[in-house]
Amino acid sequence: MQKDRPWLFRTYAGHSTAAKSNALYRANLDRGQTGLSVAFDLPTQTGYDSDHVLARGEVGKVGVPVAHLGDMRTLFADIPLEKMNTSMTINATAPWLLALYIAVAEEQGADVAALQGTVQNDLVKEYLSRGTYVLPPGPSMKLISDVAAYCYSEVPKWNPMNVCSYHLQEAGATPEQELAFALATATAVLDTLRDRVPAEDFPRLVGRISFFVNAGIRFVTEMCKMRAFVELWDEICRERYGVEDPKYRRFRYGVQVNSLGLTEQQPENNVYRILLEMLAVTLSKNARARAVQLPAWNEALGLPRPWDQQWSLRMQQVLAYETDLLEYGDLFDGSPVVAARVEALKDGARQELATLDAMGGAVAAIGYMKGRLVESNAERLARIETGETTVVGVNAWTNGEPSPLVGEDGGIMTVDPTVEAEQIARLEAWRAGRDADAVEGALDALTRAARAGENIMQPSIAAAKAGVTTGEWAGVMRAVHGEYRGPTGVSDAPSNRTDGLEALRAAVDAVSDRLGRRLSFLMGKPGLDGHSNGAEQIAVRARDCGMTIRYEGIRLTPEAIVAAAAETGAHVVGLSILSGSHIPLVKDLVTRMRTGGLGHVPLIVGGIIPEEDAARLRAMGVAAVYTPKDFELNAIMADIIELADPDRMAAE
Repeated sequence: MQKDRPWLFRTYAGHSTAAKSNALYRANLDRGQTGLSVAFDLPTQTGYDSDHVLARGEVGKVGVPVAHLGDMRTLFADIPLEKMNTSMTINATAPWLLALYIAVAEEQGADVAALQGTVQNDLVKEYLSRGTYVLPPGPSMKLISDVAAYCYSEVPKWNPMNVCSYHLQEAGATPEQELAFALATATAVLDTLRDRVPAEDFPRLVGRISFFVNAGIRFVTEMCKMRAFVELWDEICRERYGVEDPKYRRFRYGVQVNSLGLTEQQPENNVYRILLEMLAVTLSKNARARAVQLPAWNEALGLPRPWDQQWSLRMQQVLAYETDLLEYGDLFDGSPVVAARVEALKDGARQELATLDAMGGAVAAIGYMKGRLVESNAERLARIETGETTVVGVNAWTNGEPSPLVGEDGGIMTVDPTVEAEQIARLEAWRAGRDADAVEGALDALTRAARAGENIMQPSIAAAKAGVTTGEWAGVMRAVHGEYRGPTGVSDAPSNRTDGLEALRAAVDAVSDRLGRRLSFLMGKPGLDGHSNGAEQIAVRARDCGMTIRYEGIRLTPEAIVAAAAETGAHVVGLSILSGSHIPLVKDLVTRMRTGGLGHVPLIVGGIIPEEDAARLRAMGVAAVYTPKDFELNAIMADIIELADPDRMAAE
């Protein structure tokens, strides 16, 4: 039989500056990568220019900053976009980044209709798990449909939405929840789009919806999950939307395998985890991914180096070109074990989908889904804590030799602290050099289109060409539609999962008696980091231990966190920062706490924090620093109780 073609080889990459990211992209392409996957920094993802107050400490940390057409032009210099397949992981500002991409392609002389790639553009999962949303759900759905309607007519080979279940699994979703929540998101978007194109063309629009999934370490279940995705999507397209052509019912997906399971302890083991997880999305031909990007072995430690990314790329190439995997049909057709598991997953997903439909669909059920994810993640962590789930090197076989892969540089790449200032200087020069009247006219046209409910893609492209910045574009959207704070999924009511917490609950009661009121714990997330899973679980466990908690969600300024600590009379303040911006954010917050008379309140910090940075934080006055290796939440609870104990403070 004919040998199957390999999937697209991608590496999720971008850091520091557009110029440095461009050099990384070109090097990766020279090493055999066949598609690009762009990581943007948090200010770009959330619609702020690099000099905005909320962008401090975040510029270039988790991706590349793109503030205007000049940055996008630099990012893709000497990369012919007409010949490239580009995935852009961008959501709230997806219309804008696509507009910049199209403007650069036109400058290159490309045929825009020939452009191929994907813009993620999935805001529902942002409310549930990743947190880079900006606008309320209604306007967000309108922008998603604007991109889809525009691409349908102008960029027909482009995937206008990448329904992303990846972060759902990272937030603790079960396979059934991942299936149901992702499919419900896809149907919510298609229901919105149904009236925006002629009925006879709607199947073709359905065929452009793609998915981006996660594959965890239980690779047999994950492989069955992918087969269930394929069959359920075919069923939905046929029965719900009447799509007759099988090619438009095809479940087209890309994948990054699981980062949640990568461990800081014995990080060399992550290489095996990544390989096994890749098998889940490549072994079954009928459910094989069409694009794969693999994390690097050291992503639990920090930012991977180019060599680390190359190692993950080579893993894909060995599987695709050295093995005989692509020479055979599906290996699992006819397997009763696989068929039974797939059916069980489909049944569970259908039940969850029925619940969501009864609530009015994915948008109406955002609060419900968020709560379910927080509960599922709590159960997952509890299984690791109790040893029910074995994680090698974490809760079993923890003794071992030091990893030789972690050298003097800590085994990671660090972003030069001068990057932010240099990016701001370039931004100021860009603003000074543009035609102010053209910018004002473009922003006025964009505002009128947004207020009138027109498709904002054409005016966004015009704004890109006029020199408008990311913050200015997003500022228009905020002014027209307002901002939004999503549900946290953390209720005030304690859960029923209090087994094993008796001693901690008694300790909270005792310390509360000595304090003269209930022990109060404030959980805060400063900066633009939207990875809230850890913060949510700390808040939930503190609540279940009997503390009074306050957790208001993501993207809080240090000023707001200090104000909340004063208002609640917090006995301990906890911060969760996973974007690598812990040093500047903690420094700002510590200064504000001392100025506000709260210097005596213990501060604890969690995140992906190298030991050198942890030492700096402790020198600033941070009482305790936690990293992913500190998976035992009860131990953290015990620390919080001790820090709040007035007897300890009196002894000091």
